[in-house]
Amino acid sequence: MNYLWGSMILIGIIYGTVTGHLEEVSEVAIQSSKEAVSLCVVMAGVTALWVGMMRIAEKSGLLEAMEQRMQPVLNFLFPEIPGNHPSRKSIATNLLANVLGLGWAATPAGLKAMEELADLEEERRRKKQRAVPIGAASNEMCDFLILNISSLQLIPVSIIAFRTEYGSVAPTAIVGPAILATAVSTGIAIFYIKIRKYIYRKLFDR
Repeated sequence: MNYLWGSMILIGIIYGTVTGHLEEVSEVAIQSSKEAVSLCVVMAGVTALWVGMMRIAEKSGLLEAMEQRMQPVLNFLFPEIPGNHPSRKSIATNLLANVLGLGWAATPAGLKAMEELADLEEERRRKKQRAVPIGAASNEMCDFLILNISSLQLIPVSIIAFRTEYGSVAPTAIVGPAILATAVSTGIAIFYIKIRKYIYRKLFDR
């Protein structure tokens, strides 16, 4: 990404110089810098608000109660993860944060879940329950990543904040389309996960 964005900026500067519009390029760069700083301040405030609410939910026990209610969903999505494994809590926290549109709050839980799933796979490898090369992603890690990318969202907080910052007359109008789009993407992700597991069992678990 660094090379991509760096190349685009360099090409823009070169093109502006060749065509005699370098002054306009400089003005746009300064204006864009101002907008970037303003947007960062807005998003920092939104992030602080929602992450703080997640923290309150965690301290009050609401988050734990919601995680417990998600156990049947986790059993359906990740049947091979033991019921007492710590990764289940991290996965539940990540999925809940994504559903609420809190991608920033979801990232730490997602990274922690990946680490815990990697530990689980290493434990399986030591016990020779599964012949997987060291460092290879497990089925659960791949499934979790697919679900994380599909990211069902009920409240697209970041998009609403962007639309508000750039003067949208109805920033929350995106909620309905966002729910529909992410519901479809998550449904397809779950369907793919289940089909892949079915084919894997047919091929290797005879």
